[in-house]
Amino acid sequence: MQIPEGLRYTENHEWVQVQDDGSVRVGITDFAQDALGDVVFVDLPDVGAEVTAGEAFAEIESTKSVADVYAPISGTITAANEVLVDAPETINSDPYAAAWFVVISGDASGVEALMDPAAYEAFSE
Repeated sequence: MQIPEGLRYTENHEWVQVQDDGSVRVGITDFAQDALGDVVFVDLPDVGAEVTAGEAFAEIESTKSVADVYAPISGTITAANEVLVDAPETINSDPYAAAWFVVISGDASGVEALMDPAAYEAFSE
């Protein structure tokens, strides 16, 4: 299981990366994509949509199940990764780089309270 440095992790198996402008990029972890199995569909929010920390903002369908993706912070969606709409399997092959879900602009001060890689590894075992 890959758990890259430089990211923070949620208990719902999302990864969070603070960008240079203070916004956050969000995706799901290697652990989550492995548990889901082959991803076949992703429903992303529109750019400009408002999201609330702890609430679902996207849905993933796989050959095994359907799962929600939760916002780590409240704010506005400033980018959505349209690659996932056309090629949802990217989540399985590259969950940390090509398969980011959205960028959220908002108060990212709570991101540091999320799990670091070592804590997430212990949590996921």
